[in-house]
Amino acid sequence: MDLFGDLPEPERSPRPAAGKEAQKGSPLFDDLPPAAGADSGPGGPLLFDDLPPASSGESGSPDTPLPPPAKSGGKGEKRKPSEEEENGGEELVEKKVCKASSVIFGLKGFVAERKGEREEMQDAHVILNDITAECRPPASLITRVSYFAVFDGHGGIRASKFAAQNLHQNLIRKFPKGDVTSVEKTVRRCLLDTFKHTDEEFLRQASSQKPAWKDGSTATCVLAVDNVLYIANLGDSRAILCRYNEESQKHSALSLSKEHNPTQYEERMRIQKAGGNVRDGRVLGVLEVSRSIGDGQYKRCGVTSVPDIRRCQLTPNDRFILLACDGLFKVFTPEEAVNFILSCLEDEKIQSREGKPAADARYDAACNRLASKAVQRGSADNVTVMLVRIGH
Repeated sequence: MDLFGDLPEPERSPRPAAGKEAQKGSPLFDDLPPAAGADSGPGGPLLFDDLPPASSGESGSPDTPLPPPAKSGGKGEKRKPSEEEENGGEELVEKKVCKASSVIFGLKGFVAERKGEREEMQDAHVILNDITAECRPPASLITRVSYFAVFDGHGGIRASKFAAQNLHQNLIRKFPKGDVTSVEKTVRRCLLDTFKHTDEEFLRQASSQKPAWKDGSTATCVLAVDNVLYIANLGDSRAILCRYNEESQKHSALSLSKEHNPTQYEERMRIQKAGGNVRDGRVLGVLEVSRSIGDGQYKRCGVTSVPDIRRCQLTPNDRFILLACDGLFKVFTPEEAVNFILSCLEDEKIQSREGKPAADARYDAACNRLASKAVQRGSADNVTVMLVRIGH
């Protein structure tokens, strides 16, 4: 017998459809080409969706050059990589990664949230600037571990709150210890196991209630292992990296996460294969995300808690990471949000308070101003804005 009984009624207050285009390739580990333009091709996918580690604006990079705040600009065009780039791209990327990895960059999180027009705040977040001691990683391989996450709840706050309280605890318990042959393989397995375990824990608790809880939540988590970011996400919250491009002399908004909507081809195919359907851009015409923690009544319809996992090497040209729920991105493009934040960080009128460093005061102000501006622009959803400063 199904533990969750009937599917939710229309008054569930489902998340509005985002209308994203269908994305091609494997739903889990599509490889993004490196910045030098080397195309991995369909033959040999890597462990992760590798994000470009270089500051170059070459082909294949998902960087979107940002225009000056006073001007409006579009996304940079992509071109086919030359044979020379394809042959030498990997070596070039490796050299730049090694150069960028000589110093461990400091990370510090800041956050602001707004309830908006919703009756309750269903978002949750976690900032753990340094959990190295708790993770007890192999000292010979890993120097620093940090964790940042945003959870956007729907149908209630219980799933997002549970994920915020438990996902990082499960991650710490499963984090690689002792002799590890491959940090990347082990971290990937750790993240997959952590999401699966957290979802199963919540579903057991939800199904034991009378009536059963029908809450669900997105999850966008950034795990920093030394200077490598591992981004694991479910649903439509997003992570964006602000990177300075030396060639264009502009900052770029680099997408670190992949949204999961039932309108996307791979997502829709999985849902239909499981016996579900997509109507009006939603699972069974109700649920707008195709991956989540919780949503037990939809798990039999192909909704999964398996995250996309991407990896990104930090460089000296990286300035900050933005994590935010879709309440922000309904009214801000990533480029607009990054430009807005940059203007706040350059505002010398922002004064530090209570002995805080000026940089901290500006990041605090940037979070609060961006969250407030999203509400002013008409976002009726909860809005959570998290910034992670990258120190050099």
